[in-house]
Amino acid sequence: MEHLFPPLTAEIRRYVDAIPALVDTVFPIPKRFRSGLSRDVAELSRLLTSAQGERNESYLGTRPLLSAYLRYFLPWNIYRLARLLPSLSLPLSANASNGHAASITDLGSGPLTLPIALWISRPDLRGVPLEFHCLDRTGAALDAGKSLFAALVYKDISTACPWTIKTIKASLGEPIRFPKADLVTAVNLFNELFRKLPRTGSLSAFTEKQTHLLSSLALDSGSILVLEPGVPRCGEFISLLRTAFTAKGRLPLSPCPHGGPCPMPGSSKWCHFAFDTADAPAGLHRLSEAAGIPKERAVLSFLLAGPAVPAAAPGVPAASAAPKDALPVRLISDAFPLTGEGKRPAPTSLHGRYGCSARGLVLVTGKRGEVEGLESGALETFEAGSRRDGKSGALVLELR
Repeated sequence: MEHLFPPLTAEIRRYVDAIPALVDTVFPIPKRFRSGLSRDVAELSRLLTSAQGERNESYLGTRPLLSAYLRYFLPWNIYRLARLLPSLSLPLSANASNGHAASITDLGSGPLTLPIALWISRPDLRGVPLEFHCLDRTGAALDAGKSLFAALVYKDISTACPWTIKTIKASLGEPIRFPKADLVTAVNLFNELFRKLPRTGSLSAFTEKQTHLLSSLALDSGSILVLEPGVPRCGEFISLLRTAFTAKGRLPLSPCPHGGPCPMPGSSKWCHFAFDTADAPAGLHRLSEAAGIPKERAVLSFLLAGPAVPAAAPGVPAASAAPKDALPVRLISDAFPLTGEGKRPAPTSLHGRYGCSARGLVLVTGKRGEVEGLESGALETFEAGSRRDGKSGALVLELR
């Protein structure tokens, strides 16, 4: 069984736990202003959610909001990435295609969230020469990230860091003049751009445009990682992005267990994953409680698209090909009762979870405790059957 969100190792957890204190060390705030921190976090959360129309494009250029972002949103985003990145196969090695350092273009980098999280969660890459091009429209956020990254790295190593980070203050769509990258990343970027779009129709056109941009920045042999909050419209965007990349020959490497059409209902908003946050820093949980936005679970939607492969290339399986016996299934939904509707389900009652497979939407069924014990995002292999659920049309697979 493959886990998308493996528990933090002891080493990674030490790094994650140290982030809040590191922020305080690099960007100290007077004690008299600390009492207002939870209020600033709550205000920034409001501007990022229910009051998006009030937010200007350079909101991280204001000191109180940048401070709130560094102390709340940055550590939470690093934590989410630290749970995901160890499970991803990334095209980063000393033998990268340019013959020297592997290259990463990070769009909407803010305070260098992705490079910091990658250093923390992938110790296997800390000795690999990597060259980052980090773009963001707010120079103050990029500068803050450079200071944090330096403090994080150089407290642990005495020699020169093999990673090179170049920051570029620019908005998405402005001309970008540097070589194509082995990996292009965008974390929590596109939801800020499509929030102003009408509710219908235009998201598809927006996604096509971003697919072209992301592909133009990546080497044909490179990969593209996009991660967004786990809300319905972001799930819809990720599903559309997957379809557009597949049409360009960039098949999904994760989380999808296949390269065929997206089988989730409506091919849209249902693809997201959740995991509990019990191992996040205790101080971060306290700040979340004080701001009135506790986080018991982290929820996200993401896509890792692979190299561009010609559709008729030898050795590339047809997108519609399905295993005859063993069927890999990526678990998507939470568990829900299939019996006892309107009543409290018994511990042994039948429960189900939806999943994604090469044969389309799957409904995994079993006893409540067994189904609830499966992890969101886990890749399980089942014996393929033929029975379909009468309500959803999903292929029914039973836990044995």
